[in-house]
Parts: sequence; structure tokens; C-alpha cells
Amino acid sequence: MTELTDLGLVALRDGVAHGDFTATEVAGAFNAAVAEANGALNAFIVTTPDHALAAAARVDAARAAGEPLGKLAGVPIGMKDLFATKGVQTTAASKILGGFVPPYESSVSQKLWDAGAGLLGKLNLDQFAMGSSNETSAFGNVISPWRATGDAALRAPGGSSGGSSAAVAARIVAAATGTDTGGSIRQPAAFTGITGIKPTYGRCSRWGVVAFASSLDQAGAMARDVTDCAVMLEAMAGFDPKDATSLDLPVPDWRAALSDDLRGRTVGIPREYRLDGLNGDVAASWDQGIAWLKDAGARVVDISLPHTRYALPAYYIIAPAEASSNLARYDGVRYGLRDLPPGANLQDMYAATRAAGFGPEVKRRIMIGTYVLSAGFYDAYYTQAQKVRALIARDFTQAFQDVDVILTPTAPSSAFVLGEKSADPLEMYLNDVFSVPASLAGLPAMSVPAGLDRAGLPLGLHLIGRPFDEQTVLDAGLAIERRAAFVARPAKWW
Repeated sequence: MTELTDLGLVALRDGVAHGDFTATEVAGAFNAAVAEANGALNAFIVTTPDHALAAAARVDAARAAGEPLGKLAGVPIGMKDLFATKGVQTTAASKILGGFVPPYESSVSQKLWDAGAGLLGKLNLDQFAMGSSNETSAFGNVISPWRATGDAALRAPGGSSGGSSAAVAARIVAAATGTDTGGSIRQPAAFTGITGIKPTYGRCSRWGVVAFASSLDQAGAMARDVTDCAVMLEAMAGFDPKDATSLDLPVPDWRAALSDDLRGRTVGIPREYRLDGLNGDVAASWDQGIAWLKDAGARVVDISLPHTRYALPAYYIIAPAEASSNLARYDGVRYGLRDLPPGANLQDMYAATRAAGFGPEVKRRIMIGTYVLSAGFYDAYYTQAQKVRALIARDFTQAFQDVDVILTPTAPSSAFVLGEKSADPLEMYLNDVFSVPASLAGLPAMSVPAGLDRAGLPLGLHLIGRPFDEQTVLDAGLAIERRAAFVARPAKWW
């Protein structure tokens, strides 16, 4: 019999619905897998086996009573610890929120529970979602389940959704939520050989999600394959009157419309993404992806996105600026950590609390953001970055007059060794070079596994679509998935 933890989201949901196994059996299997792996991978900050079992019991009771089952009935998932979960600690992987237990549920997580999913626990991440390697968490590094051939060095699972990517790749959750500000779903998905989709900005509510950069943050789905991501995203998405940026649009049935037949569709290949010194394995993977899409019937053309070179510097002005504003609320007064030195006044408490509660990367971005928003520098940096952002969005608008979807690599390399880039923030930021432009333009984008590099580590291909057109992105992803036939998985060492 196939191990229950080897099954994906759709297979588990359908198996429960058909009576092949119970939701309680599924929850028990995944709880055991989490308990076995988490000491080695550190993917979870908090585990909630009782929550998973309680949700499973409700599903089993509903099925026994002949009641209709939800879209995710019987599916145990992991929740990135950026989503507020009522009665369960939510920290954003930061000391400053240590012990914070929300009295409310985020809109996205509530939708998932309403669909029948069960919570296995809160997944580790880069602190306040600031990082590309999951090394900035106050709760320790997440370890990728993947290792290079003949090399036992510990690898980064990507960031900031590194706990989510590691847990899905290690088969200890059926799927997971992620958030993506500049690539934090797509890059970790590529590093760990899974699929991850960031929908159009506004598809998923931001209410109850700890904010990093509000004009960029977007929740999305991470799972084993394209179909599972489509179903997960259907359950997460939808209008929310509590979020002023939420899209008041119906949620399509993306899974029902999935097709890998791309005849009549045009794929754009941006020449600006052919970077000097591009990793040879990444370049070969990209070329193979082009061939797969042609085989699926697509016409492939070269396009230009001329302002791409300015995307990364613009992002690292805009995102820290918004972060410096959003993180001002963490002051030791209302919730979370309070550091009150003897004889301290209010200002001293603010300073001591933030010094003790925020990690080095968060402090760095707050300082950058405060600087670019300060008098005398606002117009020189922040205003100029916003103008560049508008030009990048215009590049995409013009490109999508001629193409239906854009194909690029997801990341400039496969997973690197933990600690390899930590000493150089600029080198770490370059991990986002392919993913940031779509975030600045608010476009749907996803990463799909494309194969292994010469070191035996996963590589991802990146698809960018028109606003609101997740369907074409998913279809192109399915075309790649079926032709890549990626079945590699990390060898179990934990």
C-alpha cells in the first residue's frame, strides 16, 4: 500500500471522499511524519497535532452523515507562521512577537479550515519574511531535505517560505501556505523541487497576515504539483471586504479548466534575463523549458522587458520603505516582547525592545527604509523607485499585447550551502533577480520543477502571466510538468 504521506493534496482529498482511508488515518500519518522529521529540518516553529486530528474527526463525521465535503476535506497542511491563527502562537519567526497568540483568524487560514483542511503546525520562515535562505529566523535555520550528490553539506531551502518548501518536499505536509513579496514562494519552490504559485496581487486577502511590504505581499500556494496548487489556491482566494486591496472577482475553477494544450498561445522569452555569466545548468534548463512549451503547441518569441535591470534596486528601496512603516507598530507597548531596563523612559523601552526583538536583517531593512523615506531623500530614492516600478509594469503590459505568458528561470542557481551567502547581503539579494519584476507589477507567477542540475539539486522554471490570468500560468506549468516528468525526491536522511 502507498504510504499516505506520499499522496498529494488531490489524491488525499479524493481518497477520503471515496472511503479508501479516513481523514483521521491521514492526519495520524502526517503527525507522525512531522514528529520524525522536524528535529532535523526545523521546518515547524509550533506543531499542532491535536488541531489536525480534530479537523479530521469533523471531516469523518461529515462523511458518515452524508454531508457535502469541502474542497480540502481531510488534507493536512502547514501554515506559514505569518498567518494569524486563533489560539495558536504566531511569531513571524521573530523574538519581538514571541508568545503572541492571536484572538482572531486570518482570512486565508479561515477559508482553508472552512474547506476542510487540518493544521499540522506553524511553519518556520525568514524573520518577518525578510530573507532568501531561511537563515534569519529567530527560531533557527530551516534545513532543506535535499543534499547534493556526494556532499553532506546542509542546503538552504530558500526563503522566506523555507519552512513551507522544506515541509512539502520532505512529504511531511500535503501542501502549505506561503507568502511572496519578491519571490518568497517561487524561489524556495525551485530550491526544493516543488511547485509554488503567487497569484495576482489582491487574489488572496492580506487580512490577518503579518505585513512586510503591503503593496507587494501576496499569499499563495505551495504543493507537490500544479493540480494541487490550483486546488489549494481556489480554497485560499476570494474577495475580502476587510482588505482594501482585495479583488472583487469570482474565483475561477482553475483545476477543472487545466490543460497542457498550448496551441494558439504565445510564450515570451525576455532577452534581458539572459544575464552575463548565467549558470550553465540554469541556462540549459531554460532552453529545455522552451522546447517543452513548443512541444505543447505554443509559439515561442523573444521579447524585451527593458527596465528589468532596475527591478532589483527599485524593489530594495520600496520593500524596506514599506517595512519600516509596517514594523513601527512593534514597540513593546501592546503585545509581544517588552524590554524595560531599570529606570528607562518610554523612548528607552522602544529602543531596548526593538534592539532585542528584531534580528540583523530586519534592522538592516528598517534602517534602509527609514533612510529612503527621510526628508531630503524621499524624492531622490523612494519617488524614483516608484517611477521605475511603473515603467516595469508598463514593460509587461506592452509585452502581453503580443504574448500570453513569459518563461524565465526561477532563480540564478540551485540551493546553496547554508552560510555561503550570509556575509554578503547584496549577493543574497541577487537570489530574487528573476522573481522581483513580476512582484513589482503585481502579476501571477509560479515555479515548476524542471529537473536536477549536475550536483543533483532541483531547478525551477518560472512562468509569469497577465493580471487575473492564473489559468494560463497554470496551463503552461502543467505543460512543463508533464514533459519534465519530475519525480525526483530527496533521499531520506532525517
